[in-house]
Amino acid sequence: MKDHLIDLRSDTVTRPCPAMRAAMAAAEVGDDVWGDDPTVNRLQEAVAERAGKEAGLFFPSGTQSNLAALMAHCGRGDEYIVGQLAHTYKYEGGGAAVLGSIQPQPIENAPDGALPLDKIAAAIKLVDDHFARTRLLALENTIGGKVLSARYVAEATDLARQRGLATHLDGARVFNAAVASGLPVADLCAPFDSVSICFSKGLGAPVGSVLVGSRALIEVAHRWRKVLGGGMRQAGVLAAACLYALEHNVERLAEDHENAAHLAAGLAQIDEVTVQSQATNMVFAQLPQEHCKPLEARLKARGILTQMVYSSRFVTHMDVSRSDIGVTLAALTAHFRAAIPKA
Repeated sequence: MKDHLIDLRSDTVTRPCPAMRAAMAAAEVGDDVWGDDPTVNRLQEAVAERAGKEAGLFFPSGTQSNLAALMAHCGRGDEYIVGQLAHTYKYEGGGAAVLGSIQPQPIENAPDGALPLDKIAAAIKLVDDHFARTRLLALENTIGGKVLSARYVAEATDLARQRGLATHLDGARVFNAAVASGLPVADLCAPFDSVSICFSKGLGAPVGSVLVGSRALIEVAHRWRKVLGGGMRQAGVLAAACLYALEHNVERLAEDHENAAHLAAGLAQIDEVTVQSQATNMVFAQLPQEHCKPLEARLKARGILTQMVYSSRFVTHMDVSRSDIGVTLAALTAHFRAAIPKA
């Protein structure tokens, strides 16, 4: 294994830079369960202001902030509408159902990540004792790296409101969406009653997510955070990293998007690889099944970490440079050249 790793498995692998670590070490702290941590309070206020919401609440993870939001919107036996590919449905351990007693009503995502409006409308249950009460529409932006169109979001959330539903956005990568679209993050958050914003992905913090919404909603979510084990004491050490990310690492996400586009263009030059999509910092590509395991092992031996399956995802982030993309493309090209039988 090489000393310098090129890790393309996810943007969750980012590590805090020395300046971020210094900010963490110097953080002013208090007991956040009592609401006394000044750094946490400053982060919550800053994120709420940036997102255009009344209040924010700091969580250890995006999974927990999403779950607390769902539980703040929905009661036991209620239902939320969500995409089949959504993180809250597919990748969070079934927490809404297991811990929140909330029934998910999944809908197949369209190729652009959206949930078709007619399918949303058809999924909303009649108010009848036979059915779970449909309370919430949950969307995700970005989803699979793709940015939901502002027009679609407006139409979907308008439909939800007309039918009496609240709206939640899993905005784990909403800053990627803002940078890619050129829209202020507040504009992307405005249609939603609550938004979960993660700092431990492309923004480079080691941990942390902030849920934003109305003061009334955040008060309810505050109780659920305690129930879910998310109350932390001197959490300012962690919040300081998120504040640093908010102040220094948002605009640079454009570099990750450019590197992903460069990676996609290079992959497209390899005959055996089919690029399925590239959006923001993610590239999805198909590789011959028989090459996946040996190629993953070969790349790992060269210090390049990937997760090779038939449809593979490559994710760029602040710890992956343009030269790292070049090294990766050269290694992939060499693998397939060596695999081609000589005439």
